[in-house]
Amino acid sequence: QVQLVDSGGGLVQAGGSLRLSCAASGRTFSSYAMAWFRQAPGKEREFVAAASWSGNTRYADSVKGRFTISRENAKNTVFLRMNSLKPEDTAVYYCASRAGGAGKVDVTSYDYWGQGTQVTVSS
Repeated sequence: QVQLVDSGGGLVQAGGSLRLSCAASGRTFSSYAMAWFRQAPGKEREFVAAASWSGNTRYADSVKGRFTISRENAKNTVFLRMNSLKPEDTAVYYCASRAGGAGKVDVTSYDYWGQGTQVTVSS
C-alpha cells in the first residue's frame, strides 16, 4: 500500500512559478514510477509528466520546456517545478504512482493517487 500527499499549489500570476511536492509512504518508493496529472473543471484528468524508477522522464507537449519532474528517492518525494505558468495551466494537480517502474501517460495505469492540490494562474 502506498499513500501519497500532494502539496504546494496556490494562486500565481501568469508567467510565475510554483513547485508541487508529493510525499509517499512505503519502503518501495524507489521502484515505483511517479507521475503528475491535472484536471480542470469540466475536463477529463490529463497527463502532465512522469518519472520512471530510474529517473527517465516524459512530458505532455503542453508543458514541455516549462515543467520539470524530479524525484528524491531518499526522501520518498517527487516534485513538479512549473515555470512560465499560463492561465490554461489552472487545474487540480494530482500525484500518482504505479508499480513496474515505467512512466505511463494513461490514468488507468496508476494504482495510487494523492488528494490533489489546486493551482490557479491568473491572467
